[in-house]
Amino acid sequence: MIIATFNVNSVRMRMQAVLDWLREHQPDVLCLQETKVEDHAFPAEPLRAAGYNVIFRGQKSYNGVALISKTEPTEVRFGLDDGGPADEPRLVCAQVNGVHILNTYVPQGREIDHEMYQYKQAWFKRLRDYFNRHFTTKSKLIWVGDLNVAPTPLDVHNPQDQTNHVCYHADIQKAYADTLAWGFEDVFRRHCPEPGQFSFFDFRTPNVVKRNMGWRIDHILATPVMAALSKRAWIDLEPRLREKPSDHTVVAAEFAV
Repeated sequence: MIIATFNVNSVRMRMQAVLDWLREHQPDVLCLQETKVEDHAFPAEPLRAAGYNVIFRGQKSYNGVALISKTEPTEVRFGLDDGGPADEPRLVCAQVNGVHILNTYVPQGREIDHEMYQYKQAWFKRLRDYFNRHFTTKSKLIWVGDLNVAPTPLDVHNPQDQTNHVCYHADIQKAYADTLAWGFEDVFRRHCPEPGQFSFFDFRTPNVVKRNMGWRIDHILATPVMAALSKRAWIDLEPRLREKPSDHTVVAAEFAV
């Protein structure tokens, strides 16, 4: 079972890249973030014509998540359900082939002194509470998406310069680590411990991919039972090297399910 995640930074602009990746790699599940389109305008038909099911929740110009799967998903839920802002265009959860997949686009946070940074920290705590309500650490659960956190110095090309960045600050790393401590393992790091492997490359930096000046903020995390079934994980740079790419690329993992 291949499960992948891709922040497309507009699904309509990146549809060909998505279709090409589906055709070449035949994943069981591909989760998208930042689809940036209202539901009535989501380009579902090309995906269905390619033999895939798709569920999605979006809004104009910002956010948006989608879950593309070979088999029809069940137990579909959107958003956080704790009485606070549901943020439906940031979270979709579904079961595929007996495995629960949670796809999230975590708030970026803007600046350390911005209210959205506090909201981002609270979002991770709300996610941990979400896991407590719906799952146990024995569940077959995989959490993927653009989580907007580089958790260690290995996960950013210049960690010494990023102390106060909203995706690297110590407070957000702790919030992320506390949520992982609920019962998740970083599947990519299980198989790829080497430094210098990144999933996000800022458009503003010239030749950024060639210079390998990136961040690893897109993650595939799994409960112990699923982590033990993982066979490999990888970052595919090809989508980032295309003409008019997203600033992110695909992260994928294979499980013996």
